[in-house]
Amino acid sequence: MEKENGNLNVGMQGNGLKKIQTTENGNGNGNGKGKNGNGICHDDSSLPVKAQTIDELHSLQKKRSAPTTPSKGFQLGPTFATLSEEERQIQQLQSISASLASSARETGPKVVRGDPSKPLKHVHHHHPVVPTISVSDSALKFTHVLYNLSPAELYEQAIKYEKGSFVTSTGALATLSGAKTGRSPRDKRVVRDETVEDELWWGKGSPNIEMDEHTFMVNRERAVDYLNSLDKVFVNDQFLNWDPQNQIKVRIVSARAYHSLFMHNMCIRPTPEELENFGTPDFTIYNAGKFPCNRYTHYMTSSTSIDINLARREMVILGTQYAGEMKKGLFSVMHYLMPKRQILSLHSGCNMGKDGDVALFFGLSGTGKTTLSTDHNRYLIGDDEHCWSDNGVSNIEGGCYAKCIDLSREKEPDIWNAIKFGTVLENVVFDEHTREVDYTDKSVTENTRAAYPIEYIPNAKIPCVGPHPKNVILLACDAFGVLPPVSKLNLPQTMYHFISGYTALVAGTVDGIKEPTATFSACFGAAFIMMHPTKYAAMLAEKMQKYGATGWLVNTGWSGGRYGVGSRIKLQYTRKIIDAIHSGALLNANYKKTQVFGLEIPTEIEGVPSEILDPVNAWPDKDAHKETLLKLATLFKKNFEVFTNYQIGKDNKLTEEIVSAGPIF
Repeated sequence: MEKENGNLNVGMQGNGLKKIQTTENGNGNGNGKGKNGNGICHDDSSLPVKAQTIDELHSLQKKRSAPTTPSKGFQLGPTFATLSEEERQIQQLQSISASLASSARETGPKVVRGDPSKPLKHVHHHHPVVPTISVSDSALKFTHVLYNLSPAELYEQAIKYEKGSFVTSTGALATLSGAKTGRSPRDKRVVRDETVEDELWWGKGSPNIEMDEHTFMVNRERAVDYLNSLDKVFVNDQFLNWDPQNQIKVRIVSARAYHSLFMHNMCIRPTPEELENFGTPDFTIYNAGKFPCNRYTHYMTSSTSIDINLARREMVILGTQYAGEMKKGLFSVMHYLMPKRQILSLHSGCNMGKDGDVALFFGLSGTGKTTLSTDHNRYLIGDDEHCWSDNGVSNIEGGCYAKCIDLSREKEPDIWNAIKFGTVLENVVFDEHTREVDYTDKSVTENTRAAYPIEYIPNAKIPCVGPHPKNVILLACDAFGVLPPVSKLNLPQTMYHFISGYTALVAGTVDGIKEPTATFSACFGAAFIMMHPTKYAAMLAEKMQKYGATGWLVNTGWSGGRYGVGSRIKLQYTRKIIDAIHSGALLNANYKKTQVFGLEIPTEIEGVPSEILDPVNAWPDKDAHKETLLKLATLFKKNFEVFTNYQIGKDNKLTEEIVSAGPIF
């Protein structure tokens, strides 16, 4: 059929498909030309695909690639540049096999890359012929290694094989961590041997519960045997620390796609070139969390055990599937490895202004660390873990692990928008039909979490490094209402309050309003530090002095009375205070000193009512203020007693200096 007046021609092509053509004026605008000027506006008559079967057709969908972290501005040297692809893969598999070796076998298992549900094209036997101590059925099988899979591949694995894994309405992967929905600090153990005997903090107040080398090896054997018994394991080779001179190579061997995706997000993702040159990891995690430890094993107090061996550079997880154990376990390891290089490891948020001024934010849960370090006018270097070296500050991680309970688009838009494809949502509740998440629902746990790559935050600074910090901000939510909204600290005071790590929790109100409860966590992260708190405090003071940083104590809690009497300091006032710290305006303010704690407080800040700057002025009942102030000071003094018996240096002057910076009454 042809239209003679020239607008449309429909002809037949050689392959039997109709081709729609326009004539010179056929498109209605008079030029008759399509985008390519060939007169064809639509043509679906391309050659058929080069596939004879459905499987071949599916294979055309895929091409080889590797997911990467955005450019970090550096590359590792071409260590294996002369090796072929096959030789590189052989080395990689030998390395993974060596990681999975147990004391019952002199070699590791036979490992091969790929999903066991798919047929193997080639199986390489690259294991030296060594007599084994014992042979079991597990020695006769291959362990399939799913190596550094992409988020999409891990989604497929999780949804197909892991009960409780679903895609939510925003594209995130919702999953369950099992019976444990939080960390188990009482089940965490550290091998106490001659390597770390005199370096780590042991005893009262310490988070380091000791175990011996033999017990660690018993648990390691249990974990490795469990992993080797599986049809497949997930292996992630990744980095910690964005500072290229001080990066740590980590390997995570796990049984769940959810754990692999979690660590893909939380660690720094290597480029394809870095993966080729990865070599032997500096630290390895064996996550056999689906399998319990033997409760009859020495040192075990439950079926859960998280064990760190610093001499072997290994970590074993048994009896808990909560992914945060891996994140915080590696953070503990960094708290040991980095100070040995004279690098300070910090549990803090960090952001940078457009002029390059960096601020560190320390604070326990509920103090506003996440809210205040997230600033659309500043670049986010990281939300939780950092290193401070002679090169400046660097994020340890490649992602963020945000709390989700009561999350809303209005209060936390950046976190809300980051929950999309690639993000792991732990233990959330969602509508079974629409898959929309109800962030207020605590049915599984109150500790709901989202893990996503840091580049999901719009103002993240990639690479996650910055110059030396200008300001060190210690946040406390003081429900007693006696700490000033902001205080400028000298170095001994900064060390004292850094070691104290104070905030106050508001007690339950079932039987009416109760007293606030003071909480102290050394270095604002006592559960993760490995050495004595004064070691980290001394390093902090040294770096602050060397690079000219100023310490600040900011109270985001109550004013004019304790919780139930006074009112919480408005967020807008706290933001004005933080802005004045960033701009440097507070350095030039007039100051006066408070009683008991001896804190320097400004007399005036633009945008903040002057009457709240000195807490005593905001309290109608002055006697009640003094009584509450002395009560809090007593709690500080009692908490600090555990640290006064630790001596820094031969003359102990630094310890005395820190103690003297505390409250006097």
